[in-house]
Amino acid sequence: MSTEYVPAMTFHPQPQPGTPSPWAFPAPERAALGNGITVLHCHRPGQQLVAVDVLLDAPLAAEPEGLDGVASILARAFSEGTDTLTAEEFAAELERAGATLDAHADHPCIRVSLEVPASRLARGLDLLAAALGSPALPEGEIERLVANRLDEIVHEQANPARRAAKALYAALFDGADRLSRPRGGTAETVKTIDRAAVRAFYEAHVRPATATVVVVGDLTGTDLPALLESTLGGWKGAPAAPSAHAPVTGDDTGRVIIVDRPGSVQTQLLIGRLGPDRHDPAWAAQILGTYCLGGTLTSRLDRVLREEKGYTYGVRAFAQPLRSAADGSGRALLAISGSVDTASTAPALADTWTILRTLAAEGLTDAERAEAVQFLVGVAPLKYETAGSVAGTLADQVEQHLADDFQAEVYRQLTELPTAAATEAVVKAFPPDRLVTVLVGDASAFADRVRELGIGEVTVVTA
Repeated sequence: MSTEYVPAMTFHPQPQPGTPSPWAFPAPERAALGNGITVLHCHRPGQQLVAVDVLLDAPLAAEPEGLDGVASILARAFSEGTDTLTAEEFAAELERAGATLDAHADHPCIRVSLEVPASRLARGLDLLAAALGSPALPEGEIERLVANRLDEIVHEQANPARRAAKALYAALFDGADRLSRPRGGTAETVKTIDRAAVRAFYEAHVRPATATVVVVGDLTGTDLPALLESTLGGWKGAPAAPSAHAPVTGDDTGRVIIVDRPGSVQTQLLIGRLGPDRHDPAWAAQILGTYCLGGTLTSRLDRVLREEKGYTYGVRAFAQPLRSAADGSGRALLAISGSVDTASTAPALADTWTILRTLAAEGLTDAERAEAVQFLVGVAPLKYETAGSVAGTLADQVEQHLADDFQAEVYRQLTELPTAAATEAVVKAFPPDRLVTVLVGDASAFADRVRELGIGEVTVVTA
């Protein structure tokens, strides 16, 4: 008689996460070219796609009156040919080099980004130098870029998230402050932009003496100083002093602005105020506390608004630097963003304020703090796996006048911060009585109920 074999099963304890250790963010080396360009470079063995970020000292605040958007058009025009290459020829040369070139304008500067295989870095830098030093800025291409931007504005007006951001910035900042107006300009300003305006802005603000170049990737066997000197070093321009950024000020008195979109079945929420930027000693603690509040699906906002109440697919809390200066006069936008079904608008706001008040009264838990640190520090090696991500963060540090070891120091602080410090920072960041709330949706369906919440004076505007 045979005996049936029953395999034995051994159950092992579930692995527990260890204590995260500080991650060493790559440290750059600094140099300078003969024409005044500042260089930061970082050798990353194995990263064969080299990333090059160029920061041009052409802030949006420097745009001439009535020409909001000219910096964005100039940024896009850098890939539209040079003195010796048409737009089509320039694109073909980039393709032959396996390279991509992108550019965008933001409040601090215009940033141009090149990615190119290490084996073709010399050719990529040649094309980048030509784009920066001798852009063609052809009239026909400028007209096309203006037309494209005007089309984008129409779509942005129909996008609830974009419309909410536009309303919040307009509410927070004085109309004379460039921060109060859309980065890419309005239909009224963009339609007045022509080649002469773009050329004038380029000649007034784009020059090597105030530019910074960040290079990250596998630089094995590359004499980078000589290569940069023979390419970007040939870009000529008059000396200039760096731009001075005005201190960021605004009015974040608690109030509600409803952008009325009759018939809308959802409401876009954007709740924000001004807070400290990365120069503040409490920045790392603010990152930690904000992550616990609304950084993930297990954060407090999502646990209540998404999991318990089913109001939304997700709500996030975040901090976004606006303009920064070495003297610490810069500020960041602290915000909570998400969307809910129309009927849940007032209840979702009520629950959000309850979450904030409970957070202030009871604080974060050690478990919340530990989970946040585990993610924020543990994900760093993956977050910075590419040369582009490292170059982008180094460029952010330059743009915001931060030390080269800033990001490394933030990771070190995150591993050491106590729960009380994270609680204090997030409570200070999101005081319930000093939040500007923008709601994009059907005002007739929820305006009266929102007024009853008592979270600030309610104003209804048309979309």
